[in-house]
Amino acid sequence: MSNTITINSLSDIYVGRVTELLDRLLPKQRVVVISDANIDRLYPDIVHRYDYIVVGHGEANKNLVTVQNVYNQLMALGADRSTFLLGIGGGIVTDITGFVAATYMRGLDFGFVATTLLGQVDASVGGKNGVNIADYKNMVGTFRQPRFVISDVEMLQTLPLRELRAGMAEVVKAALVGDEELFNLLERNADEGMYHSVELMRELVVRSIRIKTDIVERDECENGLRRVLNLGHTFGHAIEKCTREFNHGEAVAAGISIVAHLAMSRNILSHEDMMRIDALLERLGFTLTSPVSLFDLLREIRHDKKKNNDAIRLVLPEKLGRCRIEEITFVELEKMFV
Repeated sequence: MSNTITINSLSDIYVGRVTELLDRLLPKQRVVVISDANIDRLYPDIVHRYDYIVVGHGEANKNLVTVQNVYNQLMALGADRSTFLLGIGGGIVTDITGFVAATYMRGLDFGFVATTLLGQVDASVGGKNGVNIADYKNMVGTFRQPRFVISDVEMLQTLPLRELRAGMAEVVKAALVGDEELFNLLERNADEGMYHSVELMRELVVRSIRIKTDIVERDECENGLRRVLNLGHTFGHAIEKCTREFNHGEAVAAGISIVAHLAMSRNILSHEDMMRIDALLERLGFTLTSPVSLFDLLREIRHDKKKNNDAIRLVLPEKLGRCRIEEITFVELEKMFV
């Protein structure tokens, strides 16, 4: 049994068992898998069924050097415009696969098997595919929808707690953006045991995907509404740029806390809701104090893609389940934080 969610009749997201779905969804044409060493080790029965390319593990490998290497290997394999690319892995693998698929020979068809919680609830969904330049996140990218995404929550059982927690930051983000009941569900279940409940994890994944797909259907290329999905990411990406101490999810959680406090200071968010946000993040195991000074964060934010001359568009929570976008000048930010 699987849940199916469709984005504008272009991309189908399935939450179910990969063993029951993959053969049915793959096209008859030639398939080349792109994956990383961890997935190659854990799921050789899937990866080795096809020609495959293994990329490096970790954010440091999500760059144009890796993309160039994948292009070279595809050419060596004789891949052409009829080749279907299948990315099997977390957000780094799916970002690289989507970017390569959008650009190799001006575009190949592709799909994903998302194997991490962060990938299942966020990175693999919505058609944004990007790579980093000089440690600046996703500075080069495309909008191109995969034919399908398979999210098998049973695959999450192989992940360490820290990796699961990283994905849970994106679930909290989804709840704050569009589903107060999801936030309440997280409050009722926020402990390490939640990750062992397949039923609960499936509900969290499905609800998070529905929030994102509903927004993407209305604004696929991020011209307006879709920007709310960047909640916590402006400060989160700046933290990632400045330190290796936090992974992506940990940085996003700290970023969510920062903007919640900022929203409260601007009388946009109530003190009670701000406290509930911080309390949930802490119960989920996140450290909310940035390891990077606010002065350094503001310096890095000046290079963010969302800046507009001397201002930055920030997503601020108004209440649990609803956010707004405000343009704030860097001068204003410096006065608030310094």
